[in-house]
Amino acid sequence: MTARRDYYEVLGVSKDATDQDIKSAYRKMAVRYHPDKNPGSKEAEENFKEAAEAYSVLSDPEKRARYDRFGHSGVQGGFSGFDPSTFGDFGDILGEFFGFGDIFGTGRRGGPERGADLRYDLKITFREGAFGLKTKIKIPRDETCGSCEGKGTARGKSPVTCSSCHGTGQVRYQQGFFSISRTCGQCRGAGRIIRDPCETCQGRGRVHREKVLEIKIPAGVDNGSRLRVTGEGEAGLYGAPPGDLYVVIYVEEHPFFQREGNNIHCQVPIGITQAVLGGEITVPTLDGEERFKIPEATQTGTTFRLRNKGIVGLNGRGRGDQFVTVNVVVPAKLTKEQRKLYEALAKLSKEEEVSQERTILEMVKDIFG
Repeated sequence: MTARRDYYEVLGVSKDATDQDIKSAYRKMAVRYHPDKNPGSKEAEENFKEAAEAYSVLSDPEKRARYDRFGHSGVQGGFSGFDPSTFGDFGDILGEFFGFGDIFGTGRRGGPERGADLRYDLKITFREGAFGLKTKIKIPRDETCGSCEGKGTARGKSPVTCSSCHGTGQVRYQQGFFSISRTCGQCRGAGRIIRDPCETCQGRGRVHREKVLEIKIPAGVDNGSRLRVTGEGEAGLYGAPPGDLYVVIYVEEHPFFQREGNNIHCQVPIGITQAVLGGEITVPTLDGEERFKIPEATQTGTTFRLRNKGIVGLNGRGRGDQFVTVNVVVPAKLTKEQRKLYEALAKLSKEEEVSQERTILEMVKDIFG
């Protein structure tokens, strides 16, 4: 009886190999020795089986621990065949290289195919994004044929069961010591064949139409928000469920407001006298113009908050604020009367300016001694 090789040696990894190292090593061996790539080779088949046995033990933390301690006897004789519950990830590993639809019965099943999902790009205004809206959109899509009710057959006729897959939509092939299921090439996974096609849809079971849908865009959506409309994608094949429609939102930029989350920001110009003396100013908001009082001696760049004047939160959860930044605007040109007034103001402010200069000189002396 041939002695069984060490599992680490089989996969070509060290005993302190990580789970990813073990998986990568098995992938390489699966590709190299797979029966599809080595038809008729008993040696390749044995190597593939040996690699699968090693991977089945070393990929399981509990089995690996027993194997490290007791060797082959610690894992009850090692490999005892392909158990889908134990080797479910074999399909993922081999499927990456061979494109098998179903390995060990764990992959995609046959039958009518679900309808495709659709995408619709919708551009809305800044205000519509803030408060939401109802709108209508036109969707070109495949819909269930009304003449045959999606069956694909002429009136009074019925499809026949596929003779290749016997209605399962899958054909099973024996590859060495295990079997592989693939989509049936004759019926393309439908499990049936149409002998007398419907004249309206030519046997497709679907017809191309445009449908007008009324959809509700919730308040608070932003660029990239997606709205899922269940069942409004393309119709499924031969009675399969339809896909979904995804409406992707694009919000236009606003010339005055900038959005940050549910808050909005804006800048408002004020005059020098308003900044010095204070007073009321008119501030645009999403709800219309609003009067706002600024205090005297307001500096340019000062930001004020208007509570609950921002974007409505998704699902109606609260509302953001509006932040107003004021910028003091200096007159570009003065009248003679304005100049006289500013000169008079300058004389009144001269004593304060001299005092400020002395304060600065004193600070410099303190710094440099």
